[in-house]
Amino acid sequence: MPISRAARMTRTAISPRLAIRIFFNTGVNIALMDHQNANSSENWHIQTVLETGSTNADLMAAGHQGAPDRSVLRAEYQSAGRGRLDRTWEAPRGANLLVSLLFRQVPDRLHVLTQVVALAATSVAQKTCGVDAQLKWPNDILVGSEKLAGILAQAAPTDAQGKIPFVVVGIGCNIGWAPPGATSLSANGWSREVTPDEFLQLMLPEIDALLALSDDDLHKEYLRCVATVGTQVRAEMPHGEDVIGRALTVEPDGRLVVLDDCGITHRIDTADVVHLRPASD
Repeated sequence: MPISRAARMTRTAISPRLAIRIFFNTGVNIALMDHQNANSSENWHIQTVLETGSTNADLMAAGHQGAPDRSVLRAEYQSAGRGRLDRTWEAPRGANLLVSLLFRQVPDRLHVLTQVVALAATSVAQKTCGVDAQLKWPNDILVGSEKLAGILAQAAPTDAQGKIPFVVVGIGCNIGWAPPGATSLSANGWSREVTPDEFLQLMLPEIDALLALSDDDLHKEYLRCVATVGTQVRAEMPHGEDVIGRALTVEPDGRLVVLDDCGITHRIDTADVVHLRPASD
């Protein structure tokens, strides 16, 4: 079956339970964390820099040096920003939200942190900017078929007790600019114009509220917002086979459940998922 242009623009490939990368080498200059516009909110420690290579890489390095829980690093410009599949991209200076958040209270299911950040950004886009943003499994944000934001999480290596000491979650959200094939808040007739910093400041209390939910309530909120559920999808599996069918749900462990055209149920951990069309009942 040919894949439409719209379908191609809604791909993702990631393991939701791990939507996390393990990094052992963090030789990054963390002096960036010590200057520019440092401030603190009730629960967050926020630094803004004019330019860096990657906020994720810098905050990972800062985490290894003892940066506190809920440290935040935002950049006006990233020269080596990375998204899924290690793709690099650059946004014009000051146009978009380029930020990473460090969590030392690491849940048993690591993918919860990516879900929380995605849910918070989606809520701000909807409630503040009046843009109909929706989640795409596991952690992209779309408007229609076009990508508005993406998330990349990285976990520190386990310590001597076998625990992960911290996780860094980075998000790039298109506020005032988008590359070809993607979209931005400004391109969708936002009801309120916001700067990247304002968008971040609105996200943080949303994250606090989401992390305060029970596991069951947080999972219900994710299911309420994820547009993949109920959609006809193509799941292109790592070994080359495809699963085509209706996405029924996302399980608490992060796996996508798809009922294929032969009536077989698949629980998918890792795949390149394409939204084809809304499924009819």
